[in-house]
Amino acid sequence: MGNVLLIVIPVILILLISFYESFNIKAGIYINSLCEKDTDEKVAAITFDDGPYPEQTSKILEILKEREVEAAFFCVGANIKNNRELVKKIDEEGHIVGNHSYCHTWKFPWFGYRKMEQDLRRCDKLIEEVTGKKVNFFRPPFGVTNPAVAKAVESIGYVSIGWNIRSLDTTCKGNIDKVLGRIEKKIRPGSIILLHDRLPFSDQLLVRVLDMLIERGYRIERIDKLLGRSAERG
Repeated sequence: MGNVLLIVIPVILILLISFYESFNIKAGIYINSLCEKDTDEKVAAITFDDGPYPEQTSKILEILKEREVEAAFFCVGANIKNNRELVKKIDEEGHIVGNHSYCHTWKFPWFGYRKMEQDLRRCDKLIEEVTGKKVNFFRPPFGVTNPAVAKAVESIGYVSIGWNIRSLDTTCKGNIDKVLGRIEKKIRPGSIILLHDRLPFSDQLLVRVLDMLIERGYRIERIDKLLGRSAERG
């Protein structure tokens, strides 16, 4: 029994470490994702994942336009396909359009390198057709990184964008106060906030987040300006 434990325990530890490295984008083991800016200035960036979704993304754009705030939208290719005008509007109104994969399936992290690269290039092609711009910013689906993701990112030449505030808005069952409280606890100069524009309450949450940031004296800056990195590949 003792000999078995000597084998099993190290294996479990290795699996736990591997899980942590893959599912924690801030770990930076496989990819050096940019998750925040090192600064003392009260500045933060807002990002949205998984869109576009016609009704909610449109509401988000109206709020951002009214507040004169620029954000980043990491879009899923399959959603871009039937919402090209909406993606065009995102770009034309001064926001960043980033790559969040074409399929965004739970299987994505387990794709082989070649299949993964094809998926990302397929999303890139759609974005370029709509905006005329070559995408430089990529956010891994679910924030999962591994050797295959790292190889695809390096092959294409992306800048991987993470976050230091995961709002968990997708798991809160509409409890906006809970999400806002989480963001308030974690906000600090140089923060990158992760939200999702597909949620039915995403517009209400955005208003609350913007109000909170202003009350705390924060300036909201587009992510490329915050990080000093171009959102377009040359």
